[in-house]
This record gives sequence, structure tokens and C-alpha cells, in this order.
Amino acid sequence: MFLHIETHNGLAVYDQIVRQVKFAVADGAISTGDLVPSVRELARELAINPNTVARAYRQLQDDGVLQAVRGTGLAVSSGARKACQSERTRLIRARLRDVLVEAHHGGLDAKKIEELFHAELKSLRRKTR
Repeated sequence: MFLHIETHNGLAVYDQIVRQVKFAVADGAISTGDLVPSVRELARELAINPNTVARAYRQLQDDGVLQAVRGTGLAVSSGARKACQSERTRLIRARLRDVLVEAHHGGLDAKKIEELFHAELKSLRRKTR
């Protein structure tokens, strides 16, 4: 799987796994019926504790993203893509709101915040080309 864990971003490792799987489902990189790696496989790949992966997988099952396939493992549930797309939008909006509140409380006016946003978006577009 193509997950990347960042230990210094303030998010718990299991939460990073949950979010990245949801984003991958939302993008269609993981489709309905696709199996996810076993707990042991993913833990070995990411060099993390298997209990962390198990916790993330339990959360994804509770959220209806993954379902157990008897004798096989965990697969992406039907209908998960639409739910993950909504969840992705909600998560990104919340993080953007936090940054905007911080910028506002930090004394930046709306024009300066917009300038920063557009400059960063432009920079990101250059990097992804």
C-alpha cells in the first residue's frame, strides 16, 4: 500500500492510516472489493506496531469503509467511495478552518491570507508537474 507516516505532524499514527486509506478510497486508488494488506504486512511495511494498524482497521470497519471477507481479510465496502469523498472534504475543510483562524488571530487581514493561499497553491502546482 502507498501510505506515508509522518511522526511529527501532530496526528496519531493510526489516524494517519485511517485518513490516508479514506483518501485513497475517495480518489479511487483503492476500489470497492479491493483487499487491504494484512495487519502484519502493513505494520512491517510502515515499521510500526501491529496494534496501531489493527486499531486503524477497526476504525475503518466502524466507519463502514472496510468489511471483513471471510477467510480472506478486509476489503473496501460498497458505497465507501462516496462516504470517503464526503469525509475527505469535511476533514480538509476543518483543517483549513483551523489555519484560517490561526492566521486571523495572528493579525493577518483577509487580503494577506488570500495572497498566502494563492502563493502556496501556485507553488504546489509547480511541484506536482
